[in-house]
Amino acid sequence: MAVTLEAEKQGLLNLHTEKHFTAGKVVRDIIIGVSDGLTVPFALAAGLSGTNATSAIVLTAGIAEVVAGAISMGLGGYLAAKSEADHYDREVKREQEEIIAVPETEAAEVGEILAEYGIEAHEYAPVVNALRKNPQAWLDFMMKFELGLEKPDPMRALHSAMTIAAAYIVGGLVPLAPYMFIPRASEAVLFSVVVTLAALLIFGYAKGYFTGNKPFRSAFETALIGAIASAAAFGMAKVFNP
Repeated sequence: MAVTLEAEKQGLLNLHTEKHFTAGKVVRDIIIGVSDGLTVPFALAAGLSGTNATSAIVLTAGIAEVVAGAISMGLGGYLAAKSEADHYDREVKREQEEIIAVPETEAAEVGEILAEYGIEAHEYAPVVNALRKNPQAWLDFMMKFELGLEKPDPMRALHSAMTIAAAYIVGGLVPLAPYMFIPRASEAVLFSVVVTLAALLIFGYAKGYFTGNKPFRSAFETALIGAIASAAAFGMAKVFNP
């Protein structure tokens, strides 16, 4: 009977497989890149189309913007990730110094952190003593539970820059694609609006799905922002170039 129960428990453990989404930062970079890539070149192309420019001019200006935007966005992503890594390194050094200089204070902080989870003093005392015997584990505990910081990937800055830049380029080429095949910008802009709004709806839905928000609401909001930006650019162009 005991063997049967043990086998059933093992079977339940095998059936229960936890699935966690672990690509949050990559998805965030893609969202940043594609979102701006779809919106900014779209607004630029719509604005230039409102000045009676040719498709060649719109395409040239659009591609220049996509290249410049990809470099700028990629550099911004690199600096942001680099700043995050530098901040982590500074906090590690400070925490190491505190563990050496004021170990009693740091040990008391461990107890306070564990107490927040409802653990009694007599229950967390052995944990505190065990951490004090293992300085690296103690440091890791303080970084994670006191400061809420995770050790960043050393390649994070480079990967972030490349991901954002590539996503910006992919997004930016969508509103420009019609201008590659339609000589008249006044006609190409109509196809650009349809294609880009469809892309914004799809992208917004995917963004909502992966970030845990309402996909349909996210799709609508993303498309609305893109539509407002392009309409504003087109309207301003018409005002100054009637």
